[in-house]
Amino acid sequence: MTTTLITGANRGIGKETARQLAAAGHTVYVGARDEARGRAAAEELGARFVQLDVTDDASVAAALARIEADGGLDVLVNNAGIAMLALNGPDALEVFDTNAVSIVRVTEAALPLLRRSANPVVVNVSSALGSFAANHDPARPASHVSAIVYGASKAAVSMLTVQYARAVPEIKFNAVEPGYTATELGGHDHSQGRPVEVSARTVAHMAAIGPDGPTGTFWEDDGELGW
Repeated sequence: MTTTLITGANRGIGKETARQLAAAGHTVYVGARDEARGRAAAEELGARFVQLDVTDDASVAAALARIEADGGLDVLVNNAGIAMLALNGPDALEVFDTNAVSIVRVTEAALPLLRRSANPVVVNVSSALGSFAANHDPARPASHVSAIVYGASKAAVSMLTVQYARAVPEIKFNAVEPGYTATELGGHDHSQGRPVEVSARTVAHMAAIGPDGPTGTFWEDDGELGW
């Protein structure tokens, strides 16, 4: 049985990834700051709830201690993220803390558990807005969008993926661009973007790779995306 923790999993891509992995037989922990929403999502999906604020060291430590006590962890999906205009110091710090620093915070807490797994996997949800290749390709929407702080935070996610893959070769680390999706993160007009079921598919796929799966890669749909 594969045990998977997904951060920010009470809605959007995180919740749909939890749904798909639970359906595939994973024991899934829905990590969420809001207990009521997190518990509701977990009950709906047949998953387990764990209170987890990725910006709070004590919350992260408590969540991983709970998962360790329950038996361990095989897969971590760093999905939690926020999008803000953030053109000031405090907001920019909040975006980087949630989108990038949290990956260090949660991954470091999870490493002792993942190292005990026979097939440890980490998936970081990134974005084409943080891809230098996509930002310099006129055919890509990312090259026409101004996302100064959000894009920079996702570029940090991508580099964290590369560095962790190199530093911890016994664990597979990959980043995913899930696509512009009709979620609250994507904007208040939920009609924009593609269905969450489609976007979560690649995240779920990379969370379920076998021992011979890739590491240090950036995926979009069925192929690799340039860094």
